[in-house]
Amino acid sequence: MSPEKSPVLTGSHFMLGDQACAEGAIYAGCRFFAGYPITPATEIAERMAERLPPIGGQYIQMEDEIGSVAAVLGASVAGVRAMTATSGPGFSLMQENLGLGFMMEVPCVIVNVQRGGPSTGLPTSVGQQDMMQARYGSHGDYTSIAYSPSSPQEAFELTIDAFNTAERLRTPVLVMMDEVVGHMRERVVIPEEGKRTILSRRLPSVPPSEYRPYRVDEDLVPEMALAGGGYSVRMTSLTHDELGRAVTDTRTQAVLLPRLMNKVLEHREVYEQYELRNAKDAEVLVVAYGITGRSATGAVELARAQGLRAGLFRPRTVWPFPSDAFLRAAKTARRVVVAEINMGQVALEVERLIAGRVPVVRVTSPGGEVLPPEEILEACGRMHGEKGKR
Repeated sequence: MSPEKSPVLTGSHFMLGDQACAEGAIYAGCRFFAGYPITPATEIAERMAERLPPIGGQYIQMEDEIGSVAAVLGASVAGVRAMTATSGPGFSLMQENLGLGFMMEVPCVIVNVQRGGPSTGLPTSVGQQDMMQARYGSHGDYTSIAYSPSSPQEAFELTIDAFNTAERLRTPVLVMMDEVVGHMRERVVIPEEGKRTILSRRLPSVPPSEYRPYRVDEDLVPEMALAGGGYSVRMTSLTHDELGRAVTDTRTQAVLLPRLMNKVLEHREVYEQYELRNAKDAEVLVVAYGITGRSATGAVELARAQGLRAGLFRPRTVWPFPSDAFLRAAKTARRVVVAEINMGQVALEVERLIAGRVPVVRVTSPGGEVLPPEEILEACGRMHGEKGKR
C-alpha cells in the first residue's frame, strides 16, 4: 500500500453488518485480528483477512478461541489495536482469558455475533442469549462494557466506539451483535479518515525509572507502557500492587478490585449510549436492543397509531445498563415491556431497577427468529405484568 493511500474504505457501501463491523475496526486503527471461524461471525474474520495485510496489519487464524484472545491480549500489550470475533460456543471458551484482560487492564475488542443456544444450538439463526454472559461470564467481580448495534451502520459506528472506550479506560470491550444484524445487508456510510475522533491509551508521562505499571490518579486509569518500548512492563493475573508485583492479600485486593470496577462505573460519559423515541409522555415504555430494537420501533409506531402512548428505550450500551436514563424515561410509564430473543436476561436488570413500581412484561423467545412488532404491540396493551407467550 502506498503511504498516500488511506486504509479507510470511505463513502457509501452496501454491506453486511459483519463487514461493517470489520470496517469500523479498521477505521479505529485495528491492525491485528486473531480468530477462529464460527457461524455467524466468520464474515468478520474473512473481511479482516482480506483487508489487513494490504494496509500493514496482520490476520492470524488461531487453533481455537482460547488462543485467539491470548493473541489479541499479547498484540495489544505490544501496542497494536487488536480484535477478535466469535459466537456463542467460542465466547464461552474466551471467558477465562477475557478475565485475564480485565485483570491486566489490556485494551481490546471482542465481538460476539449471537446465535441460538445453548451449546451448538442454532448455528445459523438469531439469538440474544449471551447477554448475561457478557456481564458475568468470567469468574470474579469486574465491570464489563457491552455495545449492541441494531443495524450495519451502527455495527460500524459502535465498533469504533468500542475501540475508543477500550483505549480510554484500558479494558476489554464487547460488541454484542446478533445473527440478523451480522448478516443484514444495508447501506453503510463510512466517513473520511479523521472525521471520527480516535482515542489512544495514555502512554507513560515519566521516565522508565519512575514508571509504575498500575499507578493511578483520580482518573483511576493507569498509563500503559508498551512491551519492548524501554519500560518495565510487568503484568500478572494475580492480585497485584502498583508495581505489577503479585501481592495476594486482602488489603491489596481491597484496593485493586474496586478500582477496576469503578474506573468503568465512574466514566459512563465515555461509553453510555441509548436511543429514546416518544418517551416524554409514554404510559408504556418498551425496552429492546439489537435487532429487537427495530421490531420494538415498529411496535411503538403501531401503538401510537392506535392511540396508545408508547415509547422506546433502546440501549446501545447494554452493560453497564444506562440505569439513570432508563429511570428518567420510565417516570411516566404505567407499564414497562422488555423484548429480547432470550428467556428474559436483560429483563432481570429492568425489573431490579423498576423495583415493583409498575408491572414489567416480558416478551421472550427461545431463539431462531426475530420477534415480530405485533407480539410486542400485544404486550404493550396487556395488563398485570403477565408473561409473554413464548
